Amino acid sequence: MPRALHARRVPRHHLALHRPPLRHDRGGAQPLRTSDLVMALLGVVMLGGLALAAAFVLTSGATAP
Repeated sequence: MPRALHARRVPRHHLALHRPPLRHDRGGAQPLRTSDLVMALLGVVMLGGLALAAAFVLTSGATAP
């Protein structure tokens, strides 16, 4: 009875392991948008201004009436 498959091994090319495709719907770091960076910078600048104003008021000796 003949065999269904050859007894000789058929050479296979490109035997490197393939990585699964990246899925964007699972958790992980999302790419940052420019608008997010601008909003973060604006928040830091405003907090810095508030801290400078508070330091100026405290060092000048001004008190609330």
